[in-house]
Amino acid sequence: MLEVIKPGLFTTVQDLGRHGYQQYGMVVGGAMDSFALRIGNVLVGNEENAAGLEMTMIGPILHIQKDCLIAITGGDLSPQLNGRPVPMWKSIVAPKGSELRFGQGTCGIRSYLAIRGGIDVPEVMGSRSTYVKAGIGGFQGRPLQKGDVLSVYTTGGERLSQVKNRRLHPHCIPRYESSIVARVIPGPQHDWFQRESLEAFFREPYTITPQSDRMGYRLAGKKLLHTGSADIITDAIALGAIQVPASGQPILLMADRQTTGGYPKIATVISVDLSLVAQAKPGDQIRFTPITVEESHRLLFEREQLIQQLKLANENMAKK
Repeated sequence: MLEVIKPGLFTTVQDLGRHGYQQYGMVVGGAMDSFALRIGNVLVGNEENAAGLEMTMIGPILHIQKDCLIAITGGDLSPQLNGRPVPMWKSIVAPKGSELRFGQGTCGIRSYLAIRGGIDVPEVMGSRSTYVKAGIGGFQGRPLQKGDVLSVYTTGGERLSQVKNRRLHPHCIPRYESSIVARVIPGPQHDWFQRESLEAFFREPYTITPQSDRMGYRLAGKKLLHTGSADIITDAIALGAIQVPASGQPILLMADRQTTGGYPKIATVISVDLSLVAQAKPGDQIRFTPITVEESHRLLFEREQLIQQLKLANENMAKK
């Protein structure tokens, strides 16, 4: 249904990840910006975990081989359908024979293409996400290449024209900035750092370095000093955890993070801010500010309410 004319810089099939296998050493993976993928799927009437495309920095050129309903969310990679700009965060019909083209980003670096029905690739350990380092999941365990043809699950029910034009309210669309304030919960080893370093961590900006990928972001800034050793007994790594090795430069761990690690964790970025972090690029700056667990739960509840309200509104539209 989708033929890859040009693959872009790094385009992969992703869903919400491979959960339940970390004890065996398998990473969770999945979409870096899970909020964007979930919203895209809701807009086209999919389950939130349906597989879509994650496109990084420079997007692909795709040939549409069958009428389909699509939504593009996340970073703006200048999408065009047959030479005309495509609105973001809105479901539209892409007719058979169309060319869907992406370019360089204007804000954010990861864009998501959700297609009604979801991309049809085999499940591996309960997920269709691509984990490139292990060569599993997605389309043959790798980024897309020129000439690849992707299938999409067929759906019954209403015509595409009846479910198009669903959109996320403009006030709810995230703003991707080159300077981010990420709210964090103090980490399990925050007391392993000198007081002056803890204060600096919450005061000074950190810059995302080019040595960053889906596994984690290496940050450069004020050196953080440990009170003693920079090594701990290896324990589990949560999404958004910020490790600090002996170099004193933090590492913010993302979707393809390792399952365990042996460096002290100074803090963990809260769930609702991870999507903003996922859209940051090398050279962007991050500042960290502490909040309570209770406040992070409230923010997460509000985001989940937003998604549920959008789903309910779409269901009501479909009944009319």
